[in-house]
Amino acid sequence: MRYEKNQERKRLKRKKKRRLRKTVLIFFFLILLAFGYIFIQYIQGIKKTMDEANIDQIEYEFNGKQDQYGGTNVLLIGSDSRGEKNARSDTIMIAQYHPENHSYKLISIMRDTYVDIPEHGKNKINTAFALGGPELLRKTIKENFDVDVQYYAIIDFEGFVHLIDEAFPDGVEIEVEKAMSAYIGVTLEPGVQRLDGEHLLGYVRFRHDAMGDFNRVERQQKALKEVASQFASFQTLTKLPKLVGVVKPFVNTNLNTSDIIYIGKDYLSEDNRNIETLRIPVDGEYEPQRISGVGEVLRVDLEANQEAIRTFLDK
Repeated sequence: MRYEKNQERKRLKRKKKRRLRKTVLIFFFLILLAFGYIFIQYIQGIKKTMDEANIDQIEYEFNGKQDQYGGTNVLLIGSDSRGEKNARSDTIMIAQYHPENHSYKLISIMRDTYVDIPEHGKNKINTAFALGGPELLRKTIKENFDVDVQYYAIIDFEGFVHLIDEAFPDGVEIEVEKAMSAYIGVTLEPGVQRLDGEHLLGYVRFRHDAMGDFNRVERQQKALKEVASQFASFQTLTKLPKLVGVVKPFVNTNLNTSDIIYIGKDYLSEDNRNIETLRIPVDGEYEPQRISGVGEVLRVDLEANQEAIRTFLDK
């Protein structure tokens, strides 16, 4: 009797081991399928737009690091290049993703902000990109505003149009607050409407009103938040790899594809997708001036604006 019981226990033990091995094999097989699907979707996305992309994909030197607040900061650069070699940055933003807080923040630095550019003297901050690419712009931001950025992403105007058209075939819904047409290549009428890439680009570039660049920066932040919100409302996690592949050829970045997908996945998975925004210089801490040989600039109180950034990122 004891012998039969021992044999039964051994038989059950062997059965459990076989079941465990089978479960482990199925688990790894599913992981393999998932990675295979992500890779295929990503490659399909790249093939879809590679022939249309014309953004310069050279590798820039960039010695960024994680910021002191625990966040991952990405320097977003909108270049107004139309073929010239040393184009200034038309848009300068710092996007922060905080993996522990699952928070998303956006700082816009106005392009006419008058700063010290390392080894080049004082000038508008958008000149730094023309003089030394994203690395010099990174150094300029660190020296003047004490913010570290780990990554960069450069997109030109044409790339922006393709990106929006690929991601939003039906356009991005946004409220245009006034008629706009001066120097943007399109005509926009007021009201809620869906804008394709060309018209959304015109919306975020328009600055020929009473507040000039201040309203333009406000519109840029508004448009980016709407793009992120509407992307989350209709996209699913399964579509994310392909979309990343679609837009990757239009963006010059040192972000790894896996990092882009991870940040995007976290954003799509969260119920609270609020993006907080800040404009530099902050109200009351700058003075418009005209500098000979430079033009109209914003001379800023660096300490006050540094403190505003610290408070914004460290909360």
